[in-house]
Amino acid sequence: MARRKTQFWESAGLNNSTFRQYYKRLVELSIAMFEWHNLPDTIDPRFMELTLFTDGQAVFFKDDVVGFVCLQNALGGNMDMYRIPKDRRAYAVNGFSANLTDKDSVIIWNNMLHTNSMNDVTMFAKRLYNIDRAIDVNTNAQKTPILIRCDEQQRLTLKNIYMQYDGNQPVIFGDKGLVEKPLDVMMTGAPYVADRLYELKTQYWNEALTYLGITNTNQTKKERLLADEVSSNLGSTFASRYSRLISRQAACEQINRMFGTDIWVNYREDFRGSDSEGEEYETEETEPKREDGEVNE
Repeated sequence: MARRKTQFWESAGLNNSTFRQYYKRLVELSIAMFEWHNLPDTIDPRFMELTLFTDGQAVFFKDDVVGFVCLQNALGGNMDMYRIPKDRRAYAVNGFSANLTDKDSVIIWNNMLHTNSMNDVTMFAKRLYNIDRAIDVNTNAQKTPILIRCDEQQRLTLKNIYMQYDGNQPVIFGDKGLVEKPLDVMMTGAPYVADRLYELKTQYWNEALTYLGITNTNQTKKERLLADEVSSNLGSTFASRYSRLISRQAACEQINRMFGTDIWVNYREDFRGSDSEGEEYETEETEPKREDGEVNE
């Protein structure tokens, strides 16, 4: 009984660690996708992206003491005609807080729906960990033991015979009693499906990358992909990518108008991968450009 409890908790612990591993990998990809430029030194872009990931929004403002900051935000109930909250309350874990309005702060939204990415990433991590553990179970089931039912008098004899069998003996001599008492042998073989499960896991992973806006094939076929198939997948990837990028760029425009800054954001080059039909994206060693093609000094 105690051993069964130990096995249960060991399995539960492995389930949890596998989920956390996939979750952390996807979180890191999510918060590292966008590159912010000309941010004030008082703003931590990592914390800002992590806040957008978990809360779906953050508030940018200028504090009289600290300077420019971007923090977590509690939205008020007073809204404009476009359902954007006018009242905001910025807060931090160290006890700092500030009551703000739409006249002295800008809300940065995570995407066009104004929702977080955490819930969707959690869903993908659960699917990935579940199928990963299924692969482990199926692979472990390939260690198929041979169950032999016998009486107590035959056990020692059969153990000795199996040692010879396991030792690759070319000839095994048995007692004539083995013939008089036929053995009841049960094979516990399980079908090997780990390869198909791995293909499904790859598809789940690519779906997660598509959701994040990271280029991938999202195909499990071994043949060469057609241009139309590549274009179709890139369309989904771009849609997910620009939903978040446009929201950040819109916030940059509002911030620059309100505070006279020159902050801008773009999709990190390394995450683009292959963005054209069958052509690899090449990064030129030039000055960084905005989406409109303007070169930044």
